[in-house]
Amino acid sequence: MNKAIRLKLFLMMVLEFFIWGSWLPLIFGYLPSLGFTPGQQSWILNAFPIAAIVGMFFSNQFADRNFAAEKFLAFSHVVGGLAILGCGFTKEFWPFFMLMSVHCLLYVPTISITNSIAFAAMKDAQQEFGIVRMGGTIGWILAAWPFTFIFVDWAAVKAVNPSGFVEWISAALAHPLTGDAAKAATRWTFVVSGIASLVLAAFSLTLPHTPAKKTSEGAPQKLAWLEAVKLLAHPFVLVLWLVTFVDSFVHNSYFNWTGSFLGASVASGGVGIPSNWIMPVMSIGQVAEILTMFILGATLKKFGWRTTMIVGILGHAGRFAVYAFFPQHGELIILVQILHGICYAFFFATVYIFVDEYFPKDVRSSAQGLFNVMILGVGALVANTVCPKLLQETFTNKLTGVTDFRGLFLLPLRSTPAAAIALALFFHPPKRKTGESRDAAAAVH
Repeated sequence: MNKAIRLKLFLMMVLEFFIWGSWLPLIFGYLPSLGFTPGQQSWILNAFPIAAIVGMFFSNQFADRNFAAEKFLAFSHVVGGLAILGCGFTKEFWPFFMLMSVHCLLYVPTISITNSIAFAAMKDAQQEFGIVRMGGTIGWILAAWPFTFIFVDWAAVKAVNPSGFVEWISAALAHPLTGDAAKAATRWTFVVSGIASLVLAAFSLTLPHTPAKKTSEGAPQKLAWLEAVKLLAHPFVLVLWLVTFVDSFVHNSYFNWTGSFLGASVASGGVGIPSNWIMPVMSIGQVAEILTMFILGATLKKFGWRTTMIVGILGHAGRFAVYAFFPQHGELIILVQILHGICYAFFFATVYIFVDEYFPKDVRSSAQGLFNVMILGVGALVANTVCPKLLQETFTNKLTGVTDFRGLFLLPLRSTPAAAIALALFFHPPKRKTGESRDAAAAVH
């Protein structure tokens, strides 16, 4: 692949995941601070997974068959960027919910679209996708670190009166915002996300032209999403799709609970990490993801699809085991964030590459959307519906304010081994014949 094109695709991924990474990690603690009930929180959080499901049937169909992908990307990020920007300036439930819904309906399909643009420019997806997709990981990391300084009590820093840059940095890092002030500052995550979305909208117009994939002349216009759904008739596709649901649920449980777990005081069952360090600590997983992406191609060639995915699934079990049994060891809690990179790259990124290998060319965007229905849709929908209630009502004593995090974390810990066993026993994709092209192998239907 041409180096200039690779750089553009890399930057596309940086911006794409910077947008999402800016607001997602802290929204779970921000919504309760606005006075929203657990039910209202679930409605807002579920705007994203509902958008993934809706996008499967509409947006990806349009992207596959009717629009150049880069133009669809630009339009989506203009409108979606303005919507998420608006979330930073409202504290009322209905305006917030409507703005978040508009943003998600337009943003979620772009995750599949960016994959499609990248895959269309590649000659060897197994070797090239990991490096390009690594840009998304870097984007997520970059989204975390600015908030180390946004969540600073600048009045306290001024009172210290530091002299020189080094003392100023030390004073800033030593005086994080706390309580209501920290929660109020979270609104800036939406503002930053909106600005990044508008930047990507403009940048999209410089990306490689990826035309709509029309059906053959004279052939009936089939629904791309329906053609993708038909592939679930193949047992190995169906098994992977269902396992993806379990992995998505566990993955989204991590996002629902980790920020609150890290920020809660030790006395109330948490780790006691200062507010301005929560996002950087969680970004350690993305740093590890970069390293994992470097070896993803070699790992797939050596161990194959199934083993690589199983390792990715079991990474969740390891992380939640540490959360459940060693919460008092803050250093270990921080270190285990490394497993996030293995969880994401070895399962979700591998699923995206697998879909590109095995699905027909004219429905690949919708095939990506089919799995995003589980990755970003149904799995997240279930997690975002039950996780706020489990954290705030079932496992937290309202009289003492202490949360039983061990009991909470044992729930996802028990489900991941079952998913790994199912994958080991029932996921057996057909092997590509020697000399067979990727498109020929993809015609599994």
